[in-house]
Parts: sequence; structure tokens; C-alpha cells
Amino acid sequence: MADLLVVGFPTEAQAEEVRTRLLAMQKEYLIELGDAVVAVKRPDGTVKLNQVFSPTAAGAASGALWGTLIGMLFLMPLAGAAVGAGAGALSGKLTDVGINDAFMKDVAATLDAGHAALFLLIRKVTADKVLAEFKGIGATVLRSSFDETKEAALREALAAAQSGPRPA
Repeated sequence: MADLLVVGFPTEAQAEEVRTRLLAMQKEYLIELGDAVVAVKRPDGTVKLNQVFSPTAAGAASGALWGTLIGMLFLMPLAGAAVGAGAGALSGKLTDVGINDAFMKDVAATLDAGHAALFLLIRKVTADKVLAEFKGIGATVLRSSFDETKEAALREALAAAQSGPRPA
């Protein structure tokens, strides 16, 4: 079962940096992400979603390939590619994998203008190593499906980093 974590940031750049670091950690098998999306509230109040994976583009590419192959059977590869790309794009658009877009837009709408939220769908995590990566990022936990112990540890790590070192 996957856990959902939504972390708020004062800027889009900070959210993107953390997502990049987490994707690098995924290559090291420290975390397994089902989805990682940055949502930004624009000054005009609209919300922009920066998704890593675009099902529409992937569907169009796959559809074009299959359309070309089938079109070659009927000696019309260009027509087959066009029909296949259109069908693939439509099926990709209708297939919403990962975190629900409407949910992300609703949560991001509560942010201040210019602020961003990082939505993470976490399948597996090596908590101690990933928590160490979260220290010092200046973020706030907005939503979480973690159990109380994990969420408290995450909030404590963020609070400790934000308060800074104490004078001796």
C-alpha cells in the first residue's frame, strides 16, 4: 500500500529541487515513488501541475507506433500513424495514473500565490536516509497518510532544521 505525502514550499524552485533529489534517491533504491508532482499556485490564482510522466504524450507515442505498424499492413502507414497517435493520446488523457489531478489542484489552491506543493505517492521508503534528505529544506507537511509515528518524525525533522542551531 502506498502513502501520500504533501509538502508545502515557499517557491517552485525549492519543490523542484527536492523532487529531483528524491528521484535520484529512487535510483539508489532508497525510495520507490508511484508519483511525484509539483503544484504551483500562480499570482492569478490558477494552479499549474508539473508532472514527471505525461500519459497523453506516452499514449500518443505508443499509438503512433502501433498505428504505423497496422497501417503498413494496409499500405497506409501515415494514416495509420495519425489515427493511432490520436487514439493513443485520447486513451492517455482519459487514464489518470498516480495522484488525482483534481485533488492536487484543490490542495494547491489553498497555498499563497507563488508557493508550491510537492505531492508524493510513496510505495516504499528507507525512512532514516530519506528523512536526512528532508532536513534543512524549509518545508511544511500539508497532508500525510503516514502513521502518527512517521509523521511526527517527519515534522520533528523539518522543525529542527527550520529552527537552526542553538547558541552554546
